[in-house]
Amino acid sequence: MEKKCPCYVEGKNTEKRMDMSKALFITGTGTDIGKTYVTGLIVKKLAEEGKSAAYYKAAMSGNDRRADGSLIPGDALFVQKISGITQPLEEMCPYVYEHAYSPHLASRIEGHPVEMAVVRDGYRAVCDKYDYVTVEGSGGILCPICFDEAKIQLEDVVSELGFSSILIADAGLGTINSVVLTAEYMKAHHLPLKGIIFNHYHPGDVMEDDNIFMCEYMTGLPTLAKVQDGDTELKMDVEALAGLYE
Repeated sequence: MEKKCPCYVEGKNTEKRMDMSKALFITGTGTDIGKTYVTGLIVKKLAEEGKSAAYYKAAMSGNDRRADGSLIPGDALFVQKISGITQPLEEMCPYVYEHAYSPHLASRIEGHPVEMAVVRDGYRAVCDKYDYVTVEGSGGILCPICFDEAKIQLEDVVSELGFSSILIADAGLGTINSVVLTAEYMKAHHLPLKGIIFNHYHPGDVMEDDNIFMCEYMTGLPTLAKVQDGDTELKMDVEALAGLYE
């Protein structure tokens, strides 16, 4: 069977979208490793080089409220600001929660549980408008985004929409175990992983350099970039970056 583009929409500009819109999924070894920060740099790199770039996230937790009580999609706002893209916030994430919990638990408390059809339709709508869609996960690849109404994990979103992924990891102590476990899990579940970006990297740090070497050796994955704290630019060739999108 012919594999369809992640942005395939039955009966609607199919040939055009298959030729133009491409996507890449950004996962991490866990939460609080700087996945959103690196994602912002990725989108910024594409946008500054004239690419039609957009951001999407299925579910977003730990968000503040505006004065009118509506929730601010914080990760989307951060990416919008750091990248300079003009994509409206309301396009970026269909499920926004206040509690800083896994989306399955946040929705249990707040309501509005994740539905795969809503995630898929929102994603396809973004594909109809932009050429390079960067899709960020919530936490690590095993994060459950719905549990009570349906059993949905991030890996189900990746499989459903046909994404290839890159992995964001901390360069510091403990990263070998978390990187290798994530990579092996994704391999076993047929989730294509193209490489690793290491965050919080300190040039010349013997341990961090060895961590990166060991992660490459044990997973067979390339290091795509090393991001230092405070970086405002992703140190990666834009065409090599764009080539990761499918």
